[in-house]
Amino acid sequence: MFLIDDILLAPLKGVVWLGKKINEVIEKEISDEGRIKEKLMELQMRFELDEINDEGYKKQEEELLARLDAIRKAKEEEV
Repeated sequence: MFLIDDILLAPLKGVVWLGKKINEVIEKEISDEGRIKEKLMELQMRFELDEINDEGYKKQEEELLARLDAIRKAKEEEV
């Protein structure tokens, strides 16, 4: 009986496992300070090369700095 249950529930367990892995990757990507800093440097380089205007630069910079600040606060709360 348990073998049949395992066989029938295997696809569902696979989907749950896959969802957990995707969630882990997303959380890691979102909370990676280094990645945000890379994006800030890339943004600054695009601004200096005139690929982006002043308004777009400031808007994106504020978003990235807010994300960086949120990551740092979250890490402080964990400790």
